Amino acid sequence: MSTPEFIRRLRRHIGHEPLWLAGATAVIRDRSAGTVLLVRRADSGAWTPVTGIIDPGEKPAAAAVREAEEEAGVRIEVRRLAQVGVTELITYGNGDQAQYIDHTFECEWISGEAHPADGENTEVRWVPEAELTTFDGIPPHMQGRMGAALSGEERARF
Repeated sequence: MSTPEFIRRLRRHIGHEPLWLAGATAVIRDRSAGTVLLVRRADSGAWTPVTGIIDPGEKPAAAAVREAEEEAGVRIEVRRLAQVGVTELITYGNGDQAQYIDHTFECEWISGEAHPADGENTEVRWVPEAELTTFDGIPPHMQGRMGAALSGEERARF
């Protein structure tokens, strides 16, 4: 898992104390195939949509686009903000703590052959939308994010 340099600098000052960070989740669809792109995280082995930390000054939707290219080698278009939520406090293996305000986006695949592009993931897979609720290894909180993105609702969930 690649930690952004701005977080490394902060950690030198605050140690393992909780950080409040902004994150983006890109639920990437290939509508023509009826599939959603999932990645298998190298740190936990969980299957999730593409996720990442928003850089200082970066717009959340731009972070989703950047993370999709960095993590899975695909170009996407953000269609809509589907959900804004807050994660539970997370304690990482090294003792660092963080909590995230997550921006979940419904995204459309534009181009690129999906592959684990940066070492943060070990596998990628296009999964039929109808199989997402029974696909083994997706954490419940990620099921919720995908549900919001795939709901067809016009308004974001808060």
